[in-house]
Amino acid sequence: MLLTEAAEPLVPVVAPLEASGVSSLLWLVIALPLAGAAILLLGGRRTDRWGHLLGTATTLGSFVLAVVLFLDLQGREESERQIVQRLYDWVQVGGLDVGMDLLLDPLSVLFLLLITGVGSLIHIYSIGYMEHDDRRRRFFAYLNLFVAAMLMLVLSENYLGLFLGWEGVGLASYLLIGFWQHKDSAAAAAKKAFVVNRVGDMGMAMALFLAFTTFGSTSFSVISAHADQASETTLTWLGVLLLIGACGKSAQVPLQTWLLDAMEGPTPVSALIHAATMVTAGVYLVTRSNFVFENAPAAQTAVVVVAVVSILWGAAIGCAKDDIKKALAGSTMSQIGYMMLAAGLGVAGYAYAIFHLITHGFFKANMFLGAGSVMHGMDDDVDMRHYGALRKAMPVTFATFALGYLAIIGFPGFSGFWSKDKIIETALAENWVVGIAALVGAGVTAFYMTRLMIMTFFSTKRWQPEVHPHESPKVMTFPLIVLAALSVLGGVLILGDWIKDWLAPVVGKEEHHEPPIPIWAITGITVLVVAAGVALAFRIFQQGEVPATAPEDVSPFTRAARRELYGNEINEALVIGPGRRLTSTLLAVDDGGADGGFRGLAQIVRGVGLQVRRLQSGYVRSYALSLLIGVVVLVAAMLAVNL
Repeated sequence: MLLTEAAEPLVPVVAPLEASGVSSLLWLVIALPLAGAAILLLGGRRTDRWGHLLGTATTLGSFVLAVVLFLDLQGREESERQIVQRLYDWVQVGGLDVGMDLLLDPLSVLFLLLITGVGSLIHIYSIGYMEHDDRRRRFFAYLNLFVAAMLMLVLSENYLGLFLGWEGVGLASYLLIGFWQHKDSAAAAAKKAFVVNRVGDMGMAMALFLAFTTFGSTSFSVISAHADQASETTLTWLGVLLLIGACGKSAQVPLQTWLLDAMEGPTPVSALIHAATMVTAGVYLVTRSNFVFENAPAAQTAVVVVAVVSILWGAAIGCAKDDIKKALAGSTMSQIGYMMLAAGLGVAGYAYAIFHLITHGFFKANMFLGAGSVMHGMDDDVDMRHYGALRKAMPVTFATFALGYLAIIGFPGFSGFWSKDKIIETALAENWVVGIAALVGAGVTAFYMTRLMIMTFFSTKRWQPEVHPHESPKVMTFPLIVLAALSVLGGVLILGDWIKDWLAPVVGKEEHHEPPIPIWAITGITVLVVAAGVALAFRIFQQGEVPATAPEDVSPFTRAARRELYGNEINEALVIGPGRRLTSTLLAVDDGGADGGFRGLAQIVRGVGLQVRRLQSGYVRSYALSLLIGVVVLVAAMLAVNL
């Protein structure tokens, strides 16, 4: 359903405020890390000595600006918390008029704080982690590029600008996952992440085209104001295409297969991808596009289905992986599923999706950097079966990791308890089947995270004699301490329903639906389910023996979980295999048909040329004889005609 002619684009019902004063500095939040990346890449080896310091300083500068912008926005009236800064006219073709517009509102400013805050801590950590890498300066340039692209994604006022940041995040992730490209596995993982995300990007691009075709604009404010005028079918397709894009970036089923392979990159990259940038992009996209999904119930249901499957799929993977980073990656897939579930529940859940995204950013960055600290002290060994009893050798890493662990399992009082409990509570109020699935996921999360804690810091010592575990330097432990504190205190965002009130101008606010049982009962049941998961893991891995090598005689479920529930095999059978065969067929047709026809014509011309060449001997007497014969034949023909 086309709502507008290209010559007369729709306009928002209420125009956002123009940036002025402090808000006019919004562009600098992106410009600082982008400039840092440019200087470090173009400056070359001349910047090697101080490149890591510049990269860290630019991100810290963006964080300071983000705090100032947040305070400025908080001091405004609710009706004045949507500010647009137009940098310049970007695309003006026919009816398409897109400016390089930045949007500062309650949603985008929370992402600014998370991306730049956690991103700065990861930069500081990387100073120590990458100290002995010859290409450290280039690494920081890529980190800056990653942060700048993600900031562009969340600050754009339209889908086209969002797509620019979206592709920038994909490029930066490719460069960072494959940073150690001398390893074949890292190069392959980077290519896999890039290709799988291209599938999601196709959905995102088609959604952009459909939005413009329908509304004559890619602006959030325009589409939001007129979404209810489009047909439900159009909005359903738009929502599904946006969901495909979100599945790619956020590693949700069925586009999740790149996530665990991406652990081949340096550990700070894993922390940045999982906590503050790439995988959160899909949740942001769905939440920002709430005006689409609220008018497309079928697309909203699709979000919930994908989320529930991803929660349980990722949790199952986390139960079986011995690689500490891959176990945490499975956890990320599951936790992002909780956020997508909340976003799929509509107005009742949008705020809780962002709440869990923020708390997850704290405790997941904490644990990924903690895993890097463990690897640093264990000669880069990632196999938890070679760890055990590390709590005394790495006391700071253990204490900070333990706080992150308590947060992710939902221990009462910690940040994850408040955010995940709210999602489970809302899910039970909206659909009890979905709520029970979320509750089961919480129990499985407690199991696999307790397994990880016991195999790494408790149980018995299993490391090799030549390995000497040790604590990381202060430049690495300082970010762990800060993130551990945030893992504990992040729940303050829910006090007095602050986050729901804060995000209401963007996503709306709905009266809370009463769940089928009292809220205190839901909280009690959730705590009991989590306690059961912890107890089961303690019984198996602390009281039982943990072999130094993974046993081969395991249950079919464990075997499937080790192979990521055959996600790669499913993709091979349903997508990659048929795609490869189709490509081979098309190449054969092209080679034998189009190219074959042209080559055949060329062979005919060449054959004729070879035959004609025989008449050209190069001897004058031969040419004279041919000329004489021709004259005789011509004269004879003329005489025959005259007679």
